[in-house]
Amino acid sequence: MERKNAWNTYGKREISELEELNSNYIDFLSDCKTERECVKETVRQAREKGYKSLEEVIEKGQPLKQGDKVYAVCMNKTVALFNIGKIPMEQGMNILGAHIDSPRMDIKQNPLYESNNMAYLDTHYYGGIKKYQWVTLPLAIHGVVVKKDGTKVEVNIGEKDTDPVFCVTDLLIHLAGQQMEKNAAKVIEGENLDILVGSIPLEDKEKDAVKEGIIGILKNTYEMEEEDFMSAELEVVPAGRAREMGFDRSMIMAYGQDDKVCAYTSLVAMLETDKIDKTACCLLVDKEEIGSVGATGMQSKFFENTVAELLNLNGDYNELKLKRCLAHSRMLSSDVNAAFDPLYSDVFKNNSSSFLGSGVVFNKFTGSRGKSGSNDANAEYLAVLRNIMDNHNVHFQMSELGKVDAGGGGTIAYIMSLYGMEVIDCGVAVLNMHAPWEVTSKADIYETYKCYKAFLKNA
Repeated sequence: MERKNAWNTYGKREISELEELNSNYIDFLSDCKTERECVKETVRQAREKGYKSLEEVIEKGQPLKQGDKVYAVCMNKTVALFNIGKIPMEQGMNILGAHIDSPRMDIKQNPLYESNNMAYLDTHYYGGIKKYQWVTLPLAIHGVVVKKDGTKVEVNIGEKDTDPVFCVTDLLIHLAGQQMEKNAAKVIEGENLDILVGSIPLEDKEKDAVKEGIIGILKNTYEMEEEDFMSAELEVVPAGRAREMGFDRSMIMAYGQDDKVCAYTSLVAMLETDKIDKTACCLLVDKEEIGSVGATGMQSKFFENTVAELLNLNGDYNELKLKRCLAHSRMLSSDVNAAFDPLYSDVFKNNSSSFLGSGVVFNKFTGSRGKSGSNDANAEYLAVLRNIMDNHNVHFQMSELGKVDAGGGGTIAYIMSLYGMEVIDCGVAVLNMHAPWEVTSKADIYETYKCYKAFLKNA
């Protein structure tokens, strides 16, 4: 079942809409490289569209009615948006769920040290990465430092042209004979992913003079003591803006497109959706790359608790109604899929792969090998989605992650399916997935946005 290339079907109007969406997406990617930055920008855009904080609504005791729009935030790293429909929530919601964390390096809590007149910050990599890809790149530091008195300092170093950048060093090829004999997993060890941050010693210091110089800079610039690293969350990410890619500018190359490409298109679709029958939800979560664990991951009770609060605002809460609401809901687990790469065709199978330019990707089951750890969507649900996509002229394709025994992966789909709701993975095909710089097609981004918008109104 060959799928058409979406580019061949566009007229001037579609191309104009596509380019505007992708231009805004490039800005989002460039400005929102961390979960906290994504949540902050999501809340800003939501409030511009009339969304109110759920905390404010609860405090005022206001009942929710059709057309009301609210959002809830968990620890500044997860956010849920709700647009209340006319059908009682007990009959279910239409949910878009993406994750906003991406593979990276995190700075440890006692990180600053000096060795041979060079100062480093010790890191711990986060998520599945090929460690050798992260050396010699210009790197930026994003995050927050929270002092003992509760003062919060936002950090963003390395993105402006006038900012310094950082890097993980690598061994010169002339001395790398033994290194080159190692397998790829061992070429760079995790404990060697420390970033070089300085080399000028203070004149009046005999011990750790370079380190003391860095401490001085941190104090003067951020009023930060060395011990403040203990209550900091600092992420090391590739420096630089997202860029158009290719002579024809048909693609986007950027850090963090897994899964911000689906988070952004979900957000835009949600903010543009109005006058709906079923309550719509856009859920952007943290910690997917490490198993969706913790208070801000999908396995936490944040989403369930938030839905309970919505029901309670109308005096309509009980445990049975909450369970019915979740069980009757439908969800697109908005997550990326591996794009077919002709240079590595041995791990793909043509008739079960996703291709750049062929539209949004539906993945009936994830997991690995014998579908281990998989959510496997029902055929009845797929039929409903096919009908919606065709009725709204959405280019879509069906795919698996790769050849059956080549590997595998998972998303938040299986977690939400535990409520009994209908769930399927649905998102954008990505080249270079989990690399510092990933590649997507503008056409696929546009078709994914169209898909999400049609789903929210019609599922």
